[in-house]
Amino acid sequence: MTTSLPADEHFAYVIRGGRPIHGTLVPGGNKNAALPMLAATLLADGPVELANVPQIRDVTVMLELLSSLGAEVDETAPSTWRVDGATVETNEVPASLACEIRASFLLAGPLLARQGRAVLPRPGGDRIGRRPLDTHIHALHALGAEVEVEPDRYLMRAPDGLRGTDIFLHEMSVMATENTVMAASLATGATTIRNAASEPHVQELCHLINAMGGSISGIGTNTLEVEGRPALGGAEVRIGPDPVEVGSFIGLAAVTGGELRIVGAEPSSHHRMTALSFARLGITWRLEGNDILVPGKQELVVQDDLHGAIPKIDDGPWPAFPPDLTSIAVVLATQARGTILIHEKMFESRLFWVDRLISMGARIVLCDPHRAVVVGPSQLHGQNLASPDIRAGMALVIAALCAKGESVIHNIRQVERGYESLHHRLCQLGADVERIEE
Repeated sequence: MTTSLPADEHFAYVIRGGRPIHGTLVPGGNKNAALPMLAATLLADGPVELANVPQIRDVTVMLELLSSLGAEVDETAPSTWRVDGATVETNEVPASLACEIRASFLLAGPLLARQGRAVLPRPGGDRIGRRPLDTHIHALHALGAEVEVEPDRYLMRAPDGLRGTDIFLHEMSVMATENTVMAASLATGATTIRNAASEPHVQELCHLINAMGGSISGIGTNTLEVEGRPALGGAEVRIGPDPVEVGSFIGLAAVTGGELRIVGAEPSSHHRMTALSFARLGITWRLEGNDILVPGKQELVVQDDLHGAIPKIDDGPWPAFPPDLTSIAVVLATQARGTILIHEKMFESRLFWVDRLISMGARIVLCDPHRAVVVGPSQLHGQNLASPDIRAGMALVIAALCAKGESVIHNIRQVERGYESLHHRLCQLGADVERIEE
């Protein structure tokens, strides 16, 4: 398997802010859909071809994981990958790759379903708070798996095969839902998954499994009905646009004052709650067919709640405001006139990066690990910064692009794990961004 992404991680962005972005953006494929869909290729007896796969580091690692297990992995066209999981030779996931991405744990369900065994190291990923795997383990155990938890790995086996059952997940975990769906798709009998996550990327995974010959109903709801199949076959599926990327660029256009058209953004199915939340900051856009048009020179003003109460933007499971856009919302709030509360309910460490924004001139009170009060607008000034994770990294890029002066953002490997060709596309939209080797 060969990939086109550079292996060298030692790069930084030099950003000179104050220039409105403008133009047309075609969003990349949904990262959060691509990773479980790639894992699901191991369920099939034949090749699965996925189009519009984002060219990002997390995807590259997942492809390398599949190849390391013995799957045949080929890029048949730009952003199109063909994976044949019928050739998998081992059920042991290498720790050297698993430590890079949390999505490595998505291989548990497919490996158990196909081989009856799986050895998985503790996964890596963003450090945004405790991200327990308990819900995964409980669900797989309910399907008949035996799991031995060691300090650095998980030993799983299903000596009598997986059996369908009625499962109530401990939480609406996206990845746990995905692992359970994949395992149940080859289990004997029917499985009902209650309290399931229903995010767009979960829906895309379910549609892929159905295209492979599976039987999943209730897609888009919190109760999934899975009829186990003795085997699944190949399929060809195109991954939809990344809603987090779309939301990020909407925010970037708004705070820099530029006009931006985002093509094929699927606003009706992906962005209704984002529209409501961003509107609290005075950010609006128009719909033209399946495109989103962000008008230029918007006046960002916080919209108070009734009786002048301070409003809030808070995240939650779908269809609530996406947790992956919370960091973006913090930056947008620094440029809107008024006071707003940002409430991050999902992860207790996701707001700890706001000290970087404060150093740039933002007026933010971090109340506790989950809540920040933002008073705007603030003139941000360029700083020397480091990206802590994918979404906070993109938030810092947005902050630097609307700041006065020059910023240097280190550890951009974190940002580029989730945003395809970011430097190139920002420059195409008129941003002054230079990608330099450290």
